[in-house]
Amino acid sequence: MNVRYVITGTDTGVGKTVFAAALTLALSGTYFKPVQSGSEEETDTDVVRRLTALPSEHFLRECYRLRTPLSPHRAAEIDGVEIDADRLMLPTTDSPLIVEGAGGLHVPLTRKLLYIEVFARWGVPVILCTRTVLGTINHTLLSLEALRRRAIPIHGVVFIGGANPDNERTITEMGSVRSLGRMPTLTKVTPTHIADAFARNFRQRDFVE
Repeated sequence: MNVRYVITGTDTGVGKTVFAAALTLALSGTYFKPVQSGSEEETDTDVVRRLTALPSEHFLRECYRLRTPLSPHRAAEIDGVEIDADRLMLPTTDSPLIVEGAGGLHVPLTRKLLYIEVFARWGVPVILCTRTVLGTINHTLLSLEALRRRAIPIHGVVFIGGANPDNERTITEMGSVRSLGRMPTLTKVTPTHIADAFARNFRQRDFVE
């Protein structure tokens, strides 16, 4: 299948890994985290594997797995690693490919390379995950502007958190972007719970057509 998405956020900790897990499970897709910072405990790939309970063939190994939980550029420096953009190639898969970035769009991979520049090279549609709380309008509109400035295709925005209809309306209208749905804050995060949350709050056809 030629369904491929990059999952990114307006900033770190927005909840994009949980959404990436929900989408991977819903599409029975393949999950790929090209650069992982902070690998001494559970990596994002480990988290998505746990939250989906999908077989191992649904998960690809990272291009770079860095030990220190910092921005990739600094984590790589501490680990004595130099991130080579040419290694960050998207694989060909038989199932939908779900690629998760690190933090926000302007996260540096090196002192001269931002993650958004890699997204521009890939040319894959981006799903932007954003909070629903105070501050989200500014962060989201700035992120949308940055994507458009580099001609990166935007598949849509996913809201994460409690309902905030006016923030969601303001972003979709002023940002000229469609809302794909809202992932609520989950009290329990298991394969069953994220599958149910996705089914109740998203339309699967929005991700396969």
